[in-house]
Amino acid sequence: MLLSKGTPVWRLLQHRHGLSSLTASSSRHASSSSRLVLGIETSCDDTGAAVLDDSGVILGEALHSQKEVHLRTGGIIPTVAQQLHRDHIERVVQEALLRSGVSPAQLSAVATTVKPGLALSLGIGLEFSQKFVRQHNLPFIPIHHMEAHALTVRMLEPIAFPFLVLLVSGGHSLLAVARGVDDFLLLGQTMDEAPGDTLDKVARRLSLIKHPQCSTLSGGQAIELLAKDGDRLRFSFTTPLRHIRDCCFSFAGLRTQITKEIMKKEAEEGIQEGTLLTCASDIAAAVQHTVAAHLAKRTHRAILFCKENSLLPPSSPTLVLSGGVASNQYIRKALSMITDLTGLQLLCPPAKLCTDNGVMIAWNGVERLREGKGILPPDADVCYQPKAPLGVDITAEVRAAAIRLPSVNMKVLT
Repeated sequence: MLLSKGTPVWRLLQHRHGLSSLTASSSRHASSSSRLVLGIETSCDDTGAAVLDDSGVILGEALHSQKEVHLRTGGIIPTVAQQLHRDHIERVVQEALLRSGVSPAQLSAVATTVKPGLALSLGIGLEFSQKFVRQHNLPFIPIHHMEAHALTVRMLEPIAFPFLVLLVSGGHSLLAVARGVDDFLLLGQTMDEAPGDTLDKVARRLSLIKHPQCSTLSGGQAIELLAKDGDRLRFSFTTPLRHIRDCCFSFAGLRTQITKEIMKKEAEEGIQEGTLLTCASDIAAAVQHTVAAHLAKRTHRAILFCKENSLLPPSSPTLVLSGGVASNQYIRKALSMITDLTGLQLLCPPAKLCTDNGVMIAWNGVERLREGKGILPPDADVCYQPKAPLGVDITAEVRAAAIRLPSVNMKVLT
């Protein structure tokens, strides 16, 4: 039984939030003319839900993070993530609705992430959403996770299409030109693993969870924290695609180099794997700098390609940086160097909206609802897709252009 007012879970949440009924709260928060969208996100390890009106006002949201569980297990185990989504999704959705003061009957549509992501996680969100829309006879809007990341900034800033987007997270990295709500040109993407995944794996190999300042932080957060006190010039790492003139990314080879260096330092210090190195901060700083420089250089080439092919407006062109890794301030600074050099405006959503959340999914639903794109009846047959490209792939054209980058001194980053 889903979200019926008489269920024990519903009554418990009403008591917890001090709401005896939804009707009075609804009249305060949402006008009768507003179209309201419920967004549901379960693409990886966060269960998120939010209710937005058609102007982008967040009426209510809720999030259950699995971070602490996965920190203890040393990484995301898909079956564990699946069970945690299953355990919490109904509560999270009900909390978002109660905080918004919106009943299911008042919703205009439900938007849910169906691609890309972890198959077992996506499946929980889709299964729940399909039962929900069928129970309440609501339109369903399947959402591409990366499209949602790309469009989130439009909820906060009046950015017109087209604009360039760099999306970097634990599972994805790509460069694309956003020409419309569902119209993207893919300029480059990861060839192996994503930058967030690399930072997390390096943090685990360095055993940063044992560092007193890092025990509750994700791998990427731990790297950023320690890097502030590290000497990034002590170690020199390279990325494997540096001689290939395209906009694709590669981080797996970088991680191999780092692992070899860590093993070398462990041998020098006479310690076993699982013990903190005295040079951990220096390695963290060097890793963060190398990742930031790689992202900046590929983005620089994407900007030059866009300018040569008139893919961005001549006045006030914009680069949007989003995704979980976009909350890293050092990486933001590296990208700001490139946008300052090339005359673009750099926009980043707040850190809270860079990581996975229900708000960005609901906003993507609002954008699609406005334009009548991808709106399905409640009984539509929808499948989740763990791997799903974004837009039209023109990476071969970018590679063929072979744009040479001018020299930029990334060492001035501090």
